[in-house]
Amino acid sequence: MKVSIIQPDTRWEDKVSNFSILDDIISDIKSDTDIIILPEMFSTGFSMNNTELSEPPGGETYDWMISMAEKTNSALCGSYMIRSGLRYLNRWVFVTPEKRSWSYDKRHLFRMGNEHLYFSPGNKRLTFSFRGVRIFPGVCYDLRFPVWSRNINNYDLLINSANWPSPRRNVWLTLLTARALENQCYVAGANRIGKDGTGVTYTGDSVIISPGGKILASAGKNTECSITAEISITELKEFRTKFPVLKDIDKFTITK
Repeated sequence: MKVSIIQPDTRWEDKVSNFSILDDIISDIKSDTDIIILPEMFSTGFSMNNTELSEPPGGETYDWMISMAEKTNSALCGSYMIRSGLRYLNRWVFVTPEKRSWSYDKRHLFRMGNEHLYFSPGNKRLTFSFRGVRIFPGVCYDLRFPVWSRNINNYDLLINSANWPSPRRNVWLTLLTARALENQCYVAGANRIGKDGTGVTYTGDSVIISPGGKILASAGKNTECSITAEISITELKEFRTKFPVLKDIDKFTITK
């Protein structure tokens, strides 16, 4: 399977411009890519303007994702603001060219940015399979909580869509590698670059990492681009057989 990450300079609260930017970057990706990963809140930036920017499920951002999935024959995933009844959610959505979809609501809301005051946390982990690969998603701050992302031998690829600020770029890269090593899985971390409307800066550093901690592809700093790497379930199974860490995992139950 080939996995691609888009690293954009996201425009602040401007969905039309962001869709156009993403269209252009995606058009340069080779047609044999299976999954295209977008950052957190890819259509707006990490805004707390939930009342004006959120959408119902199946809104304009979802429609754009579906159209791009059909156009590229690749799955698309990333998070954006959802309005569900009286709640606002930072929802990660995965759509396929066949119009199948899965969603995950961000569990750990970034209180240092007051996200917990504007959005409701999710309470359910998600694992699903696409083209033979078992996937587990997380959104940005989720990366800091290893219990939540613990692999109980039920996923092969951890995807994290983020808006991870530049002052903590070393933390981002360290935690992504740690999640790959401890869970014996591939990890794909998608981040943005540029400056948002609150003055927070982002350097990107989007990466795809092997189960052994090797960086398979890196977007580097401050470059609007895409990266692609191939992941192998056969090689993953061989690695887990030779070094069967997952047989010794601790048993626990995650509660609300």
